[in-house]
Amino acid sequence: MTTWIVLGVLAAIILYVIVIYNGLVALRNRVKNAFSQIDVQLQRRYDLIPNLVETAKGYMAHERETLEAVVQARNAAQSAARKVEGDPSDGAALKQLMGAEAALGGMLTRFFALAEAYPDLKANQNMALLQEELASTENRIAFSRQAFNDAVTGYNIKRESFPDAIVANNFGFKHAEQWQMDDTSARAPVKVSFGS
Repeated sequence: MTTWIVLGVLAAIILYVIVIYNGLVALRNRVKNAFSQIDVQLQRRYDLIPNLVETAKGYMAHERETLEAVVQARNAAQSAARKVEGDPSDGAALKQLMGAEAALGGMLTRFFALAEAYPDLKANQNMALLQEELASTENRIAFSRQAFNDAVTGYNIKRESFPDAIVANNFGFKHAEQWQMDDTSARAPVKVSFGS
């Protein structure tokens, strides 16, 4: 009789560990999925930037350094995004991406500030369409970041709660970093309008 009780308790514990493990796996996959939504929007922006720069090139010939800096910032951000893609819980890679994105946002702000001085560029229909598309993409990125942070919060709460923390620590579930902007200047929205 005691053997059956011990086996029953042991089976209940194993079942409980399996339930906790599966819950952690589900939440970790939600974090990965949430980052993939950010990644889709970032890639969309990365694809728009060369078109934006190419459109502006003819009008902003004297601003070659700025145009090149925008492309370089875009390439650095895209490279950093590829590093995070495989493991969004990699805090160091995510911080590198956040820094690269802040730098890209700063360069885009500078680009649009300089573009204000070129009336013909402001009147260019292709430029206006690209700006509208970029503004829409920026909104989608912000929404995706919020969803990512919500998924990370849920995962981290489960990972750090008792007794789930015991399972998480024994099976290698790492702490996931939220997407945060350290630089307050990066918190300002990118201005993409050439309004009068």
